[in-house]
Amino acid sequence: MTRRTRWIVLAVAAVLAVVVVGPWVYINVIRDDPPERLTLDDATTTSDGDGSSSTDTTGGVAEGSEGRWTVGEGSQAGYRVKEVLFGQDAEAVGRTPDVTGTMEIAGTTVTSVEITVDMATVASGESMRDGQFRGRIMATSEFPTATFRLTSPVELGTVPADGVEVTHAVTGELTLRGVTREVTFDLTARRNGATIEANGTIAVSFDDFEIPDASGGPAQVGRDGEVELLVVFTRA
Repeated sequence: MTRRTRWIVLAVAAVLAVVVVGPWVYINVIRDDPPERLTLDDATTTSDGDGSSSTDTTGGVAEGSEGRWTVGEGSQAGYRVKEVLFGQDAEAVGRTPDVTGTMEIAGTTVTSVEITVDMATVASGESMRDGQFRGRIMATSEFPTATFRLTSPVELGTVPADGVEVTHAVTGELTLRGVTREVTFDLTARRNGATIEANGTIAVSFDDFEIPDASGGPAQVGRDGEVELLVVFTRA
């Protein structure tokens, strides 16, 4: 092998290292792993100061769940979507704690739920991605919120004991980027002291909500994703 040929081989190897190995190292070594899916254990727990859950015995959960509840501290909402970044499989996750809303319970039936998410505060830890999300993708200046409204009452049967998780199918209207579609998904809930915590994931097709293609530059983003919800209700 001549000197010139050797240098050509080394140059090609160097380019391959940058193009192939570099992105792999970035995705699998340097870049932080996406957060795990939200669970009820991610909710903020009301405590007595010693780490134990508290129970309100003067009109709180201990005396029943009937009445009006509001979304409180510890709630989160966001998105999760598969992407191919520099040819490597990856996952993008963005979240916000800016969640508000109400729930009404009559007897053992959830009659009303309305949840609003501040889309302008959803963050993924990647400034370029967040800029695209708030700009051309979700247009948060025009559509600042996403909402969910329960359209079919949920019959609980009995009020679960404190700490017991129950799962029910929930049907309602999800609004993203100004487009409303009916969705049905499983919601897991539990009473935790003086709060009711609820967690669910809604599978969405971006085409259904007329959301533009999020792909750009080195990132190729799929046309399906998930909306993650973790809602902590407290007495109104």
